[in-house]
Amino acid sequence: MPIPLIQLAGVSKQYGDVRAVDDVTLELEPGEFFALLGPSGCGKTSLMRLVAGFETPDAGRVLIDGRDMQGVPPYRRPVNMMFQSYALFPHMSVERNIAFGLVQQGMAKGYIATRVAEMLRLVKLEGYGARRPEQLSGGQKQRVALARALAPRPKLLLLDEPLAALDRKLREETQFELMQVQRDLGIAFMLVTHDQDEAMAMAQRIALMRSGRIEQIGDARAIYERPASLFAAEFVGEINLFEGEVVQSGEGKFAIVQGGGRIALADDTPLPGPVRIAVRPERMVMSHLRAGSYAEFAGVIADMVWLGDLTVWRVRLSDGRLIRISRSNADAANAAFSRGDQVFVGFEAQSARMLLS
Repeated sequence: MPIPLIQLAGVSKQYGDVRAVDDVTLELEPGEFFALLGPSGCGKTSLMRLVAGFETPDAGRVLIDGRDMQGVPPYRRPVNMMFQSYALFPHMSVERNIAFGLVQQGMAKGYIATRVAEMLRLVKLEGYGARRPEQLSGGQKQRVALARALAPRPKLLLLDEPLAALDRKLREETQFELMQVQRDLGIAFMLVTHDQDEAMAMAQRIALMRSGRIEQIGDARAIYERPASLFAAEFVGEINLFEGEVVQSGEGKFAIVQGGGRIALADDTPLPGPVRIAVRPERMVMSHLRAGSYAEFAGVIADMVWLGDLTVWRVRLSDGRLIRISRSNADAANAAFSRGDQVFVGFEAQSARMLLS
């Protein structure tokens, strides 16, 4: 069985009274695009710095290719980092910036020249080698930083919020470029980001972090459609939350939704007592007529926003709560709904996710 490229085993790191990383265990495979996702202060950057060797764990082990990295400095690890600020040398040309790591390693001049040319082609900056960083756009600087990080052929590239400084359109274009580079080279990438859309678009697997711990690990679809906790449901994507109570009857086990309807549950569902029911906006059903076949609530359309590819409505229920519903604008039925309409909104059982915390 292949050895994971990165193994973190019970890793912890504390700064004063703050436990930035708390007993984290995870593995990253060779050639994998992996993301650490979470809010500011959740420990994702601290965890990345532990992998890079810029910090030493207080407990646990960091292994790369099966080798314990205890005492191994950053420059001796098969890892490189692309910083959020890009950290380009302003007095050096693009070529010299890209060559910097190779020069530090003592590589031959001929090899360095060939490798720099390869990197310029890879990031589509042929003809820019003689320019200085101040002569480049933000997107071009990002590509130079990427080329410099990849030039020494690391087994793992760490990316610390690499697209944060780019505008939305350029950021989306660069996401595809980074994914293509990663596939072409077969190098493992570990992306650190607080942007859920960025992580979901780029990473094969995501580790969602909270307060120094891993809340959930999985691919984008699993985390979005099957959140393991209330935090995961609320942090990734939009969510509607309903209160419910799990009851057992002769007919089976049900979640009784406060305000309207019930949801049949599997008999082995370990959910006694109160429960939160999470439903994504695109899974909600809206109609001018009561359907009566699923959990359903009466309300009034308070707001609606047209976003090009979809329309989002906010419906105020009788208890004052606002519920979000979204539909593709390919659906001609959208035209039937306007602000101020009396409507019924609800969801089918298979669209709901039961959450205990």
